[in-house]
Amino acid sequence: MSECTHDCSSCGESCSERQESLIEKPHELSDIKKVIGIVSGKGGVGKSLVTCLSAVLMNRRGFSTAVLDADITGPSVPKAFGLKEKAQGNETAIFPVKTKKGIKVMSVNLLLPDDTDPVIWRGPIIAGTAKQFWTDVVWDDVDYMFVDMPPGTGDVPLTVFQSIPLDGIIVVTSPQELVSLIVGKAVKMANMMNVPIIGLVENMSYALCPDCGKHINVFGESHIDETAKTFDLKVLAKLPIDPEIAKLVDSGMLELTETTAADPIADAIEEFCK
Repeated sequence: MSECTHDCSSCGESCSERQESLIEKPHELSDIKKVIGIVSGKGGVGKSLVTCLSAVLMNRRGFSTAVLDADITGPSVPKAFGLKEKAQGNETAIFPVKTKKGIKVMSVNLLLPDDTDPVIWRGPIIAGTAKQFWTDVVWDDVDYMFVDMPPGTGDVPLTVFQSIPLDGIIVVTSPQELVSLIVGKAVKMANMMNVPIIGLVENMSYALCPDCGKHINVFGESHIDETAKTFDLKVLAKLPIDPEIAKLVDSGMLELTETTAADPIADAIEEFCK
């Protein structure tokens, strides 16, 4: 037996330490350079918003961007971009829908007859659908793909971690003290999957008083800095509660946002991917 290089993909030997990769190949017509996962240990912290904002900001910087909405039971990405057109396909491929600014999107809501139709599927079917969005969709000429991951650390997030070759992830959280526990679960899962963590984003960090400009800690004092220190991670951004962004999302016009609060996220992604 030759000396082990610990690269099972190029080794023909059979040994006790051999690990078979579960990573799926994208469609043969796809061309994807970098894949960034946006994760959270629980739902409701703004993961989808951070996903869409990241795609918008990188698109403005001249990169071709895409969003793979792997949150099959809670698909909110099409709403943020105002997408009404349904995804089309043929016998060999599915084609993503493009936003007004050219961001490519695939979400289960782009396949359902009605946006309000519930996805009442068992775990394996949900996980398989998320995987198919990677293998069966033609993602041509994509510089940065952002994967809106399902919340938590269960079967579906595990399938996504194992099936899609993530270059790195961003963990989204909120200010409550409970969050350190939730972040810990997401961070440890990423470490177990050997996926680098770009950093943390705290959403709904504060509200800005429209009269005096004072920061109001609606959900109490932030604990993100202590949490980041615990896990030796960077805090990329602290996003405020912004009624204007909420209006843009509700009206499907997030691409028109003028917020600069999320710019450090785009900076960190560019730096990380160098």
